[in-house]
Amino acid sequence: MTEKPDRRPTIFDVAREAKVSTTTVSHALNGKGFVDPSTRLRVKEAARALGYRPNIRAQRFRTGEAQTIALISSMPFNVSGGESRLGFLMEIAAVAASAALTKGLALMLIPPHETIPLLLERLDIDGALVLEPTADDDQILQLQDRGVPIVALGRPSGTGAIPYVDLHSTATARLLLEHLHGQGARRIAVILGASARNSYQETEAAYRAFCLERGMTPLIAKADEAGGTATGKLAATALLEEHPEIDGICALVDAFAVGTVQAAKELGRSIPGDLKIATRYDGLRAKNCDPPLTAVDLHLEAVASLGIHLLFDRMGGDTATLRAAPPLPELVARESSASR
Repeated sequence: MTEKPDRRPTIFDVAREAKVSTTTVSHALNGKGFVDPSTRLRVKEAARALGYRPNIRAQRFRTGEAQTIALISSMPFNVSGGESRLGFLMEIAAVAASAALTKGLALMLIPPHETIPLLLERLDIDGALVLEPTADDDQILQLQDRGVPIVALGRPSGTGAIPYVDLHSTATARLLLEHLHGQGARRIAVILGASARNSYQETEAAYRAFCLERGMTPLIAKADEAGGTATGKLAATALLEEHPEIDGICALVDAFAVGTVQAAKELGRSIPGDLKIATRYDGLRAKNCDPPLTAVDLHLEAVASLGIHLLFDRMGGDTATLRAAPPLPELVARESSASR
């Protein structure tokens, strides 16, 4: 092969070296369009020998693509992040960013904010992952109006045929409820978020079916997500004062579960002796709570990776796949629900 030029090599140099057109070089290097495998290999070898690196700005100008995707959540930080800002959202973001890079994409994190509707209009993105959207989520509607490809992490509800990664909310609810029952709880209540998210809806339906199977009266409290631990504590206090016979609580949101622990202690209820508590997300809150909370491994690494791959396919025009499923959830039993 020829020696590397003193100037920065261009796509024309690679095309000349590989004896193909510049269009073939572009397709071979960015994975778009059909290129014969042997030709693709020859182009890549020529690019490597010349030290060619695509000019991202020029590529952006030619294609109109930003090569950037967004991770968006409407869940308040008091739920998705917490005081440490390390939680459900950030765990998803860390894995999604790495997976996006393997596809040549940059990940933009859009935190929950009152001005998100305004911000979304100004974002230069090629696709979006939306974390557990609410029914008829305004963010999804805006992205759809702009024609931005979307993948939801968690089954969406009321927003049309949007591809999604299934968080197995029904299976998670059954896992938690059956665990509490197996540990001896016979009057189990649930605390859900007040927002219209599919995870809450599926959990409530699973809980009502669970109660019907066992002849239990459903006891359901709903708390405002924005209040985090504080509203979880209020909901748990009201439940325990009105129904002192409650001996198990499934607080789906980990912030609500921490609030439930605080309420139980103030009411003189021992954990897990008088009251067994479990939550969904096995994050820092669950691990650092006193006592540590029984939770569920949702396999978020697989969730984020599947979401990126599904979104990348969607951006490439593949609209056939509407659902991706990570491994089923696994219980992580801790002191908050252990038998005496």
